[in-house]
Amino acid sequence: MHLRMDGLSGAERYKLLAGTVVPRPIAWVSTLSAAGVGNVAPYSFFNMISAAPPLVVLGAMRGSGGGLKDTATNILETKEFVVNLVSEPMLEAMNVTCVDAPPEIDEAMLAGLEMLPSELVAPPRIAGAPVSLECRLYQAIDAPPGSTIILGEVLAMTIDDRFVDAASLRPDPVAMQLMGRVHGVGGYTRIQTDRTLERPVYRPGTN
Repeated sequence: MHLRMDGLSGAERYKLLAGTVVPRPIAWVSTLSAAGVGNVAPYSFFNMISAAPPLVVLGAMRGSGGGLKDTATNILETKEFVVNLVSEPMLEAMNVTCVDAPPEIDEAMLAGLEMLPSELVAPPRIAGAPVSLECRLYQAIDAPPGSTIILGEVLAMTIDDRFVDAASLRPDPVAMQLMGRVHGVGGYTRIQTDRTLERPVYRPGTN
């Protein structure tokens, strides 16, 4: 089956891409509006894209009316946000924050989340999240008609001491029970290591 994207509807493209580009990490993004109203929402169009500078990317889909959703609006207005990673014990609370609540409603309250002050940005981080990334807007790319691509520079990371080796600074995402998004309307998976391969080193003269 060969499918041209320009011959498909937006819903069809979403189903095909979101059902094949898996698993995707989940950014549980906390922001503040310009008026100081909190917002928490999960995004699986998310990943890290650079270490120098340290950048993450969010694909913020627009609402059904074509306007920006609260997260993108807040980031563009305040230039700050926090990416909290989702562990399995927090999955149900994360799902609550998927609700399409109006801008004046703080989803953290709906989900019963405790929020803690960040160090370098105004939006708070989610208590209990194994990792929180404090971010500043690096660049926003308008991708009409359906998305805004947000690049965030990671200014600081808060990580639970249990899940990182202090000497090597190597985290353990399996121990964190981090969740990823897979196919279907509500499909999730827990990250685990099934195989480990050594990276090859090229040596001239060998086949």
